[in-house]
Amino acid sequence: MEAGKTAQQTDLTLGWIGTGVMGQTMASHLLKAGFQLRVHNRTKEKAAPLIAQGAQWADSPKELANHCQIVFTMLGYPSDVREVILDESGLLQSLAPGSILVDMTTSEPSLAQEIATQAQSKGLTSLDAPVSGGDIGARQATLSIMIGGDQQAVDFLQPCWQAMGKTIVHQGPAGAGQHAKMVNQTLVAAGMVGVCEALLYAYRAGLNLEATLQSVSSGAAGSWALTNLAPRIIAGDFQPGFFVDHFIKDMGIALSEARRLQISLPGLALAQQLYLSLQANGHGKKGTQALQLALAQISGLDWQNR
Repeated sequence: MEAGKTAQQTDLTLGWIGTGVMGQTMASHLLKAGFQLRVHNRTKEKAAPLIAQGAQWADSPKELANHCQIVFTMLGYPSDVREVILDESGLLQSLAPGSILVDMTTSEPSLAQEIATQAQSKGLTSLDAPVSGGDIGARQATLSIMIGGDQQAVDFLQPCWQAMGKTIVHQGPAGAGQHAKMVNQTLVAAGMVGVCEALLYAYRAGLNLEATLQSVSSGAAGSWALTNLAPRIIAGDFQPGFFVDHFIKDMGIALSEARRLQISLPGLALAQQLYLSLQANGHGKKGTQALQLALAQISGLDWQNR
């Protein structure tokens, strides 16, 4: 980091690992903002749109790290984060001193702290920066970005945050970003149960679902999920903006942290059980709004063929 400058005022090359539903769009915003970008993904085909936009391909995380001074990761699970960042051939072994590593995966606070400690011992800076807003927020560059780690690095990367998100908050030291994301996911879990149960009630009561949604979405019951996901549920669109499999992972992390903090979160535990039922019925690759299918099944309804 150059004193008094931001990432956009340097000729540093950014690296991006993980070009899934969220990652590909987020990385594209960095390209549009004028950054030089190298990308890597387990499946090269998923990085093809970024390469077409001007990103350079790297065959491995190590190769990417050898050419980049700032690296972002957006992966699926904590095990993926550990492999890509902490393994013998991982990023921490390959990045040059002074580099910045930003993990935007929703992961474990303790893992974020472990990465930050190891990074510091190698002269690197590590930030945890999970996001909220789903595929819509990623496409529109309106994500909420929750950041844990060094303030100077956070400030240096302001142009990057601004390219991808709208609400950018430094939550505190390493791991604080992940803790904030667990708060977010606890809220989302309860909210999705409410949205799905409300639509189920409206349907069984014989109401017009679109008209009902118009009435309730502008009042005290309004929420992001009600505005953005309820119309998809009504239309039977369960394509993923965020995978059920990944949401179950997130809820597991939050419940594990809750046990460590010695607090009880029965609502979150119930939501996880409902999602596990959904996953067991083969819907893990659908979007989180597919919870409607599990709740309808409990009531003896086939939502897709109603």
